[in-house]
Amino acid sequence: MSKSDPIAPASAPASTAASAPASDPASAPAPDLEARIRRLESIVQRLEAGEIPLEEGLVLFEEGVGHIREAERLLARAELRVEELVAEGPGGVDPLGGEGAA
Repeated sequence: MSKSDPIAPASAPASTAASAPASDPASAPAPDLEARIRRLESIVQRLEAGEIPLEEGLVLFEEGVGHIREAERLLARAELRVEELVAEGPGGVDPLGGEGAA
C-alpha cells in the first residue's frame, strides 16, 4: 500500500492502529468514490500478481467486494440527485438535451 492510499487494507496490522490513536478507523470519514476506485485498482494488481497466500487473497477479495458495493451505492445516490435536480430545473429542462428538453 502506498502512502497516498487513504484506505487501509482489511488486514492492516494491529500495531499500526496502536501507534496512531488519532486515526481511529471508526471515527474516520468514509472514503469517497475516487479513493475506493484507487484501492480497488491496488487490490486487483495484488490479486493478479498471484504472489500472495490464499487466505490473504480472500481477505483482499472480500474488501474489494465491499468497495464495489459501496461505490455502486454512491453512484446510485448521485444519479438520484441528478434526476432530482433535473426535475427541479426551470420547466423540467433536460440538461443533456434528451426527450424532456424544452
